[in-house]
Amino acid sequence: MPTVNLNKQILEKLLGKKLTDEELKDRISMLGTDLEKIEEDDIVVEVFPNRPDMLSEQGFARALSSFIGAKTGLRKFKINQPKDSDRYTVKIEKSVEKVRPYTACAIVKKLNFNDEKIREIVQLQEKLHITFGRHRKKLAIGIYPLEMINLPITYKALKPEEIKFRPLEAPGEMTGSEILESHPTGKEYAHLLEGFDRYPVFVDALDKVLSMPPIINSHETGKVTDDTKEVFIECSGFDFKVLNQCLNIIVTSLAEMGGEIYQMTLERQDGKDVMKTLTPDLEPQAWKLDIGYVKKMIGLELREEEVKDLLERMGYGYDDKEHTVLIPAYRTDILHQIDLAEDIAIAYGYEKFEAEIPNVMTLGEEDPLEVFKNRIANILVGMGLVETISYNLSNKDINNQKMLLDPKSKVVELANSQTIDRSIMRSWVLPSLMQILSENTNKEYPQELFELGTGFVISQTTETGIEEVPKLAVVIAKADSDFTSVKQVADELLEALELKGSVEKASHPSFIPGRCAKIVVRRKEVGVMGEIHPQVLENFGIQMPGVGLELDIRKIYELVTQ
Repeated sequence: MPTVNLNKQILEKLLGKKLTDEELKDRISMLGTDLEKIEEDDIVVEVFPNRPDMLSEQGFARALSSFIGAKTGLRKFKINQPKDSDRYTVKIEKSVEKVRPYTACAIVKKLNFNDEKIREIVQLQEKLHITFGRHRKKLAIGIYPLEMINLPITYKALKPEEIKFRPLEAPGEMTGSEILESHPTGKEYAHLLEGFDRYPVFVDALDKVLSMPPIINSHETGKVTDDTKEVFIECSGFDFKVLNQCLNIIVTSLAEMGGEIYQMTLERQDGKDVMKTLTPDLEPQAWKLDIGYVKKMIGLELREEEVKDLLERMGYGYDDKEHTVLIPAYRTDILHQIDLAEDIAIAYGYEKFEAEIPNVMTLGEEDPLEVFKNRIANILVGMGLVETISYNLSNKDINNQKMLLDPKSKVVELANSQTIDRSIMRSWVLPSLMQILSENTNKEYPQELFELGTGFVISQTTETGIEEVPKLAVVIAKADSDFTSVKQVADELLEALELKGSVEKASHPSFIPGRCAKIVVRRKEVGVMGEIHPQVLENFGIQMPGVGLELDIRKIYELVTQ
């Protein structure tokens, strides 16, 4: 969880109420955050990743002030419409479609920055990059002094040698390629632009570069100082909804620093037409509240008036006539009625719930399959392999195309995917290990990894139409890796499980023809292994030979327990 340092004096001023250290410790902990310490004017808290709106003094105070009853209900923020709206425009060219296609932008004026406020906004930007932005992979944020910029702004992609500007704290001008090769920040995030022949840039009306996202700002047009009174803010990435949410978190924090929010027009060329969108959008989302569901989940008999009061203590609005909850535009964590039920329980106070012994007599027992999986993990760790854990969510490019599977192969797709890189449930685990190898090409070899995960396949035999298949995947990348090295892993594992396996010639698009085999135990096929196809390695940017295997753990378990 991200750790945030909060200025106690600023927090108390925003709360509008002074609390003792003991009261702060109690209320902060009951709000659902982890309080590490309070030392003089420094409050250190751990904020759960699902609450990025609490990563600043302003956002944290907003949540805490509602919780303690000082300032309850939905916060309203005014968005100003600029008189010269043609200038308050960001033109988005088609050239960014393949590299970083979307942006959400705003302007905030009448700011009075000082060292403390700059520290606060820098901390918010850094923490959002790490958590919400997944280390800038999902989104990147740029904040610029508007006084140094000539509107309107253009967002486009250029060849690396065409990009020339002085990056932050650099001694002089550099090209896009030089930034990635020589600048410390450029080297740290160079992998995010790897494989692209064009890099995205924001430029102003005089063609001055503001930044090269997701890498670094310009020293001339992208450095906020004490003299800055107005800022231009942009969030760039792959999911427009996520970018809007991030922008809302930033502009509301700046508004609570005393700034005034101005809307910008985003112009995107769509064929012959120009599509226009206004950002930021701070309109709350209205949800119909299922009070019966809430009562069932938290075990309390609450009247609607009580529910309304509790919701307002968590910063929501409530429409009595429509029986709807108004969710703030900066809350990114509300995805289901259960999230509302959780916040109602927090507002009610977990300390007020009375522990009860259930009427049902049960005996707890660890799932035998999980015990078996732990046994497999211990065997593989003993063989020198490193265990990994990755997301069940993936995308067709990693799951199918890069592995040379038929792009039309059926997979379990998400109905409401929030981002293009997490749009399906993976059907097998080996691609996840390949992705991990691709993100660690700068680390020492050999790299020998395994993962006990889940594959999700379409099935007509289950109630949901989806079957969850427990899987084991192993990948070995080293200079002398060959079929024998992966077969040795399979043989040693099966022998440790007191099973005798054999191999039969097989073909699989992810492995080199003639160097692939299916693994058979007691005439039952339990998996596949082989030398990874050179095209697969190239697709993942891996320049080292590799071998891999994937086993169906449930089949192995059934054989062991027969």
